[in-house]
Amino acid sequence: MATAKTDPRYVQGTVPPLGYYEPIAVTAGELEHGWRLSKLLERRLGVSRKLLSRLKLTDKGLMINGVRAYSGDPVSAGDICEIRMEQERSDDILAQPLPLEIVFEDKWLLLAHKPSGMVVHPTHGHYTGTLANAIVHHWQQQGENVRFRPVHRLDEDTSGLVLIAKNPYVHQQLSEQHSDGRIRKGYLAFAYGAPVIPSGRVDAPIDRDPDAPHYRIVTPVGYPSATLYETADVYGGGGACKLRLRLETGRTHQIRVHMGWIGCSLIGDRMYGPAANGSGREDWERAAGRQALHAERLSFQHPMTGEEMSFSAPLPPDLAALETLLRGE
Repeated sequence: MATAKTDPRYVQGTVPPLGYYEPIAVTAGELEHGWRLSKLLERRLGVSRKLLSRLKLTDKGLMINGVRAYSGDPVSAGDICEIRMEQERSDDILAQPLPLEIVFEDKWLLLAHKPSGMVVHPTHGHYTGTLANAIVHHWQQQGENVRFRPVHRLDEDTSGLVLIAKNPYVHQQLSEQHSDGRIRKGYLAFAYGAPVIPSGRVDAPIDRDPDAPHYRIVTPVGYPSATLYETADVYGGGGACKLRLRLETGRTHQIRVHMGWIGCSLIGDRMYGPAANGSGREDWERAAGRQALHAERLSFQHPMTGEEMSFSAPLPPDLAALETLLRGE
């Protein structure tokens, strides 16, 4: 397989030699005098055991007052304790000058608005044209040594906000926020029909369909799965609706499966939706052109500054056109 180093179609940008990311430091307090360095880093910075093991293998991974240290070393009050991570690059991802909408970026993380029809990360059959290809090119143009580390993903045909960490520590911190629900993701969807109860919580376990492993179903033996929904608008006397959704869990295809299970399949969903069979559905399907699902909002705590951050992405043109059609305008 060609790489960004060997494929003649792509040229590496000018990037500096690999070094270390900016140190992350904490000063030991009086009550922490005598603690092991590993305990201090775990309690004060939330450094995981996995990351700590990785830092121990590098010459400058762990430092006390500018001198190399080891995880079992004791710290004294006033000691400046640092972690230093080696820089990386995604040399296995081809850098492509693709359209890229960056909602927010600093030296720690990047938030992008992914269009529908784009895969987040290269996979079999999607070696190029992904969000990763575009972001790696962006970083090369910026002269940054950064490995592509998505905190979460979206389906190919789902548009919206995707959060990417720019070093292992930030990725660890954001992944923990994601797993325990502190990253709050809000979605907009356009669906057939309307929920009998305008707002509520779908609590229904999800697992693979044993007869079609790529397909997910609600099953009593599945993994716990919960989706909060609220009806934002109803169109055509109940023929379709707009929903605001929030995930309590993050199962594959969760929103699509849960909405279909309550009788509100997403418009344009070729995998879980009903076949278009009149009553205006053909026009709706054509207008959507894909599953009518958009990751509209994302909120999280910045792992370095502690700031509560909240972002939104407007409806893309295809779903805005669908909404206009559903309104009968």
